[in-house]
Amino acid sequence: MKLLAKALGVKEYLPAYLDPLIQDKDLITGVSFASGGTGFDPLTSTLASVIPLSFQVEMFEQYIEKLKKKVGEEDAKNIINNSVYFISASSNDFLTNYFVYPFRRLQYDVPAYSNLLLKRAAKFIKEIHELGARRIVVFSASPIGCIPIERTLKGGIKRKCVGKYNKAAEVFNIKLKQQLQVLASSLPESRIAYSDFYNPLTNIIENPQLYGLEVTDKGCCGTGQIEMSFSCNSLSTICQDDSKFFFWDSLHPTEKGCEIFTDLIIPDLVKSLF
Repeated sequence: MKLLAKALGVKEYLPAYLDPLIQDKDLITGVSFASGGTGFDPLTSTLASVIPLSFQVEMFEQYIEKLKKKVGEEDAKNIINNSVYFISASSNDFLTNYFVYPFRRLQYDVPAYSNLLLKRAAKFIKEIHELGARRIVVFSASPIGCIPIERTLKGGIKRKCVGKYNKAAEVFNIKLKQQLQVLASSLPESRIAYSDFYNPLTNIIENPQLYGLEVTDKGCCGTGQIEMSFSCNSLSTICQDDSKFFFWDSLHPTEKGCEIFTDLIIPDLVKSLF
């Protein structure tokens, strides 16, 4: 999100709303309510012990009240109406919930689970629209089967992309795009953009040389095949040049990877939102 804010010319750094050092000026130019690991499915945030979307809406309401006190009600309304809202979820719903724990798989097949996620996504979008959000970007699910850790765990001895996981993402994405079109036509004054996460990332992973990369099937940290998050630390071995890797660890992109992805999607986002 930091790179998106920079690419749109807003500011260099997008602070977290819950940052205790946040300043009043940050409220005027934008903050992040996101919580890494959450999803549209409330169970996902529970399993990951992170902030659910429902509480993110509450934080947004708190933010609006603070903004009104800072700049006045009319200016606050203009800021809220003209800001861009990025929503990125769904991949964790599949990766850390549906395909890991049996609870949802016993209740739903992939199409039915996708419908559950869409219902929750629509509810969230309607709630922030009611609070004044008008320009809303929703990212699709990524090619989750090609993430290094999934290649290692489910991709066989050759660590191939996991077709079943990617197919689930594709099913969800088709439904998401349709749902967003319906919402865009039904919510007053809204511009709701579907941002394709799946195909640009697939293209980068399959054609790294086109983007100045060399390695896209493992991360820079450690073996790059299983380590992620806290298991990447000062004791971990690190690749010599992380700018040649798309992934930093077995799950998250490097800064270079994020920059490449941002450059690919920004032109379409600008057309959709402005």
